[in-house]
Amino acid sequence: MFILSNFLVALAKIINIVLSLYMWIIIGRAIISWVNPDPYNPIVRFLNSVTEPVLFPIRRRLPIYFGGIDFSPVVVILAIVFLQNFLVKTLIQLAASIG
Repeated sequence: MFILSNFLVALAKIINIVLSLYMWIIIGRAIISWVNPDPYNPIVRFLNSVTEPVLFPIRRRLPIYFGGIDFSPVVVILAIVFLQNFLVKTLIQLAASIG
């Protein structure tokens, strides 16, 4: 059973890294949105293409922009923190109980 335990620990670590990277991408997108970025810049296009599929549905469900401020990145970051504290820790605890 140690193989399954090691697999779950490795999976939890990979999920944690991916979630952390995506959180930094969301933060980068939010910071870039404060200025008037060139929409043809490859970095801006990458950030928009990676984050818009997640941010757009949240933006649609939020009641309204609060004074022109987009809170969808905050909602996504809170969801990422929740997943890191719930899913990743649960996988690690499950691996510890198996192994």
